[in-house]
Amino acid sequence: MSADPETLAESSLITHLLELRNRLMRTLIAVLLVFLPCAYFKNEIFAALSKPLLLKLPKGATLIATSVVSPFMTPFKLAFFVAVFLAMPYVLYQAWAFIAPGLYRNERRFAIPLVVSSILLFYAGVAFAYFLVFPVMFQFFAHTVPPGVALMADITNYMDFVLALFLAFGAAFEVPIAVVLLAMTGLVSLEKLKASRGYVLIGIFVIAAFLTPPDAISQCIMAVPMYLLYEAGLLMARVMRRS
Repeated sequence: MSADPETLAESSLITHLLELRNRLMRTLIAVLLVFLPCAYFKNEIFAALSKPLLLKLPKGATLIATSVVSPFMTPFKLAFFVAVFLAMPYVLYQAWAFIAPGLYRNERRFAIPLVVSSILLFYAGVAFAYFLVFPVMFQFFAHTVPPGVALMADITNYMDFVLALFLAFGAAFEVPIAVVLLAMTGLVSLEKLKASRGYVLIGIFVIAAFLTPPDAISQCIMAVPMYLLYEAGLLMARVMRRS
């Protein structure tokens, strides 16, 4: 006798739920394993994060804590975000391992390079912000302080500000992936993407104005790489379409 279709569907659903649970447990364990050493070195991690600002502050100026628990909680929260950041390749691998069996072979061949590229581009965006954007931006802020005003940032506000910029620049560096997806899925033709360069450039500067501090230097530092990455996405889409 053939199995009841409803029983088969229920069994398949339970199997998928168990698989999802196992993947989530592995993800949480991986993040926890990375978090433990990050929590131990939380003060050193925060010192590295605050270095770009401290180098540009006037002599004798420091960061301050306006809450009793901030000196402990702020580095502790930062350690958690760093753990998630470092464990992200494994987290995405677990997500990929869960959905890959449901994809066709050509879809897997198309998705793997995009997933790997998106991870590398996000890390590149964060590194670009830390090593190139922060020194220029903090230099500008430190030299625009009005007379009689001491620039001393709160450590929690500083961490939130920096993490928001990391996320913004990491997302901005995903422009090539978005262009490739639009072109390869047929939502927007490659020819139309090429013809829309002028509108894209204006839109990029508008987005950069919202995501960066209110100064032209930071806006240009984000907008120019975004547009270059847009051109790189067009090139990638052209190559992938031919192949």
